[in-house]
Formats: sequence, C-alpha cells, structure tokens
Amino acid sequence: MSLLTRARPGHTASRPPRASRRAGTGRLAGVLLSPTLIVLGLVVGYPVLAAFRLSFIVSSESIDPQTGFKVTATSYGLDNFEAVFTGDRFLRPWWNTTSFALASVAIEVLIGVAMALVMHQAFRGRALVRAAILVPWAIPTAISGLLWKWIFNSQGVANELLGANVLWSSEGFQAWLSVVIADTWKTAPFVGLLVLAGLQLIPGELYEAAKVDGAPPWYGFWHITLPLVRPALVVAVLFRLLDVLRMFDLPYLLVGPRKHSVETLSMIAFEEMSNLRFGTAAAYATVLFLYIAVVAFSFVKLFGADLIGRGTRSPQ
Repeated sequence: MSLLTRARPGHTASRPPRASRRAGTGRLAGVLLSPTLIVLGLVVGYPVLAAFRLSFIVSSESIDPQTGFKVTATSYGLDNFEAVFTGDRFLRPWWNTTSFALASVAIEVLIGVAMALVMHQAFRGRALVRAAILVPWAIPTAISGLLWKWIFNSQGVANELLGANVLWSSEGFQAWLSVVIADTWKTAPFVGLLVLAGLQLIPGELYEAAKVDGAPPWYGFWHITLPLVRPALVVAVLFRLLDVLRMFDLPYLLVGPRKHSVETLSMIAFEEMSNLRFGTAAAYATVLFLYIAVVAFSFVKLFGADLIGRGTRSPQ
C-alpha cells in the first residue's frame, strides 16, 4: 500500500493547494477593488477624518489691546462636544431624530409589506399598480417636501379633508406628525420594492404544500412568507434607519428651520455651520456619525447578520 502511494506522488502535487487558490483569488479581488477603495477613501474617508479633527478645534475671539482689532485664536479641546451635550437644545434634537426613525420605519414596514403582497399577486393591470406605487419613491425629497407643504397649508387639502384649521407648520405635535406622514408616503414604496424582490424568490410549492395540509392563509404568511422574506426586510429596515437618522431636507422644507418640534441633529449641524461655528458643527456631525454607526452595528448584530464575512467554511 505504501508503494502504491509513493508511486503516484505527482498525482496530488499537480493540484495546487486550496489555500493557495483562495489566496490568489483574494489578491485578485484586492487588485480589482483597489480603485474603488481609493476613491471611497478620498471622497468619504478624508472628509470624515477632517470633520473629526475639526470637531476638536476650539476658536476664541478677543480684542488685541495694541491694535484694537479682533483676533481669533484656535486651540484643541473638548469644548465643542461639551456644547453638544450640555446645550439648551440637547435632548430635543436627539428625541426628534430617534422618534422620527422609530415611528417612520415602523409604519413604512407595515405599509411596505402590504404593498409588496399586493404587487406580488397576479391580476389584470398589475404593472400599472406597481408603477403607481413606486411613483412617490421616484419623486425627489425636495419636491416631495414642497408638495406636502402645500397639502398641509392652513388652507390646504389636509385641513379641507379634516374639516379643521390645524397649523401644521407651527410648533407642536402636528408638525412632527406631518413629517412622519410625508416621509412614510415617500419611502414606504422603497420597503415594498425590496420586500417584493424577496417574495419573488419564494417557491410557490411551499404555499401549495401548506394548502394541501389544510393550513390557513395566515399560517402560510407567518411561517413561510415572513421567515423567507426576512433577509430582504432586514436590509430595507437597515437602509431606512440609516436614512431617517440623518434626515434634514424634509423637515427643513416642510416645517422650516429652528422649529423645536422637528429639529434634528443634521439641522442643528447645518445651523451651526451657517453661523460660522464650524467646530461645533463638526462635533454635531461626528456625534451623529457615531450614533448612526452604533445603531447600524447593533441592528445587524441583533438580527444575526455576518458583518465581516466569515460565513461557513467549506470542508478542507
């Protein structure tokens, strides 16, 4: 047996080891991805690092006793972050940003799943229904904000339908609610589109087998549809969370700036930058970036996704 094994040494030596093949594939992937990584480093990485550095720069103005001119001195410290966490507008922007994300995403998931189930059915005019449902998502956010501003005008369509005279653009819960309604109307089709893609991957034989076994319709939805559409739904919810947490344009156009009911962290960062307080604006942007990163990481880990691509290794 040992002679036969030694007689064919080249049979196994002619095949390259699997580890070396994987290493070669990894090097090729790195070479092909290097231009994209370089562009991302210049477009995304450098601005993030520059903003992080700027957030520690503290500017102070004083009058030069010799010349009488205003002098600006810069130093490094944590004063900008102290202003973020101890200012008079500390809790309100955090609450608005988080509440917008929770309320909008929850409603969008319910409506988006319902839209996907409708678009997935086979009926006459299905293509027209799909196109009509996706129209709000295709409208730019700025145009959508102006459209809903006209609807929520004091003499607009919303008050006509309600038979009331609600000041939607003033301070209060109605302003917060108007932003949630407008954001849900625009982005619920996005959730529906991703869920629809997941529904089309589910084999119809599973529903037929459940029907043959006498399972009710709700059983197929709860035990077949939701588990198999979960990957697409998780991606949709994650994308919407990241989008809503940095929301700026919709409340800014729909309700207006410096409204405490809808003021988000992005709006405060923009206001600080407009007032030439670049250090404080960078601190707000840095805190928001870290907040979004923590939320995204926690969400992905909560649903058991693989962040670093470990996966399952094939047997050697």
